Amino acid sequence: MTGSTTPRADRVSYVSANEVAERAGVSRSAVSRTFSGAGSVAPATRRKVLKAAEELGYHANLLARGLVGEPSRIVCLIAADVGQPYHSAMIDKVTRQLQLHGKVAMMINTAGDDDSVSQALRQSLHFRAEASVVLSGSPPAKLVQSCLSNGQRVVLVNRDDDAEGAERIRIDNATACREALALLRRAGCKRLACVSSQARTSSMTTRESAFAAAAAEIGVEIDVVRVGPTSYDTGQEAARVLLGRSNPPDGVFCVTDLLAFGFIDAARTIFGVEIPRDLCVIGFDDVPQARWSGYELTTFRQPMDEMVARIAEILTSDTSGSDSAFEALPVWRKTVRMG
Repeated sequence: MTGSTTPRADRVSYVSANEVAERAGVSRSAVSRTFSGAGSVAPATRRKVLKAAEELGYHANLLARGLVGEPSRIVCLIAADVGQPYHSAMIDKVTRQLQLHGKVAMMINTAGDDDSVSQALRQSLHFRAEASVVLSGSPPAKLVQSCLSNGQRVVLVNRDDDAEGAERIRIDNATACREALALLRRAGCKRLACVSSQARTSSMTTRESAFAAAAAEIGVEIDVVRVGPTSYDTGQEAARVLLGRSNPPDGVFCVTDLLAFGFIDAARTIFGVEIPRDLCVIGFDDVPQARWSGYELTTFRQPMDEMVARIAEILTSDTSGSDSAFEALPVWRKTVRMG
């Protein structure tokens, strides 16, 4: 039995720019300039084009623009663990800011490992994206250079990659970790530990090593525990490991708030520990849940609004290879004793 060649009745028929030009009584290029923002258009002509487009239900094809060499306005956001509080908050703010600047955000959810991030960057090239914002993983420098050579901007957020030509936005983790150590020492903590994860992302490893280095500078040894991914459950398991010892820590630095939440809950419910009387805990990120009355977590706030504003500034300017460092400020609440 041969297949039918009858057109589907529900096939979508898109209005073309030529139809808009004909309805408005203007040239095809005038329609293109009106919707692309490239080149000048007389106010009267613009009004005619917009009126005709509204009457016909016309929408500009951004992918087609990319195919003919015009900016597509598509910005790929490459991230893993998008359900985590920090990532979801960052993605929310970035997408809102991009929309304010007339950009279209395309989210690519990855596993966070280098291979999946590399595949995501290649996808961004296939869609002729004008930029990619990498929130997770470390793409190879060669692939970043391929994106740059194809005219795509690449913004690396909290990545340690030293890719020439890419824009970098990062937190000064070293200074924040020294301050975290000082807060615990000021509270009288003598047995210190760091709760990290097996994810081994740039942020995790940098904070972990910076806290350990700061402790080593004053001759203090710390326990570093990595028992799983960056999750609430991992924080709980870390508490079981550390607090189940004969000489448990009295001060703990968790490299993310999410780990700290799990750690605190397990410390209270399983071991009956009173925080901060028996144990001081510090997190990192200052996600909204850190303010909840059940935690009131002492943590470090990433200036997310300023970081997102910088991303938008980069994507709407001609900068190249900039490196923007931001300070994470301590937020004292109730999980650390007053010294």
